[in-house]
Amino acid sequence: MKTGNVNDAMVRLQVVLGERCLSVRDLGTVGEGSIVKLDAIAGEPVALLAEGQTVAWGEVVVLDENFGIRVTKLDRGSL
Repeated sequence: MKTGNVNDAMVRLQVVLGERCLSVRDLGTVGEGSIVKLDAIAGEPVALLAEGQTVAWGEVVVLDENFGIRVTKLDRGSL
């Protein structure tokens, strides 16, 4: 039996900027250069998800040439 430390397990993180419902017809018109307007307002907190569950909220930051998230609030119910 293999044993390991649960703290070494990998967890997939995702950031949700916003969302939008589109009809199949409208989705079919999306192409390169299209802009899809989201329901989020610029500067609003973004959701940080771990394995599909919201674990925190934060703000988008730029680190060198990469995006990052500055955590501003933890969702204690998911941790």
